[in-house]
Amino acid sequence: MPDKQLLHLVIGGELADLEHNTFRDLKKVDLVGAYGSYGEALAAWRAKAQSTVDNALMRYFIIHAHKLLDPDMDPDHDHEH
Repeated sequence: MPDKQLLHLVIGGELADLEHNTFRDLKKVDLVGAYGSYGEALAAWRAKAQSTVDNALMRYFIIHAHKLLDPDMDPDHDHEH
C-alpha cells in the first residue's frame, strides 16, 4: 500500500523587507508546485532557495497544505515519511 499523500505546496517570491514574511508583489509569487510528501517539497524548496541565493529578499516556503485540508490530523506527524 502506498504511503498516505500529504500535500505540501512550495511558494516563494521577493519580500517587502527582511523583518516580515510579506511578499512585495503577490502577482509575482512563484508557485513552484504541489508535492505529495515533505521530502519532495523539501527538495524543490532547496533547489529554488539555492537558485535565488544572490537576492537577500527572495524567500521560498513550504506550506503544509494537508494540515489545512485535514485540521484533525495527528499533530505529531513525522516529516521523514
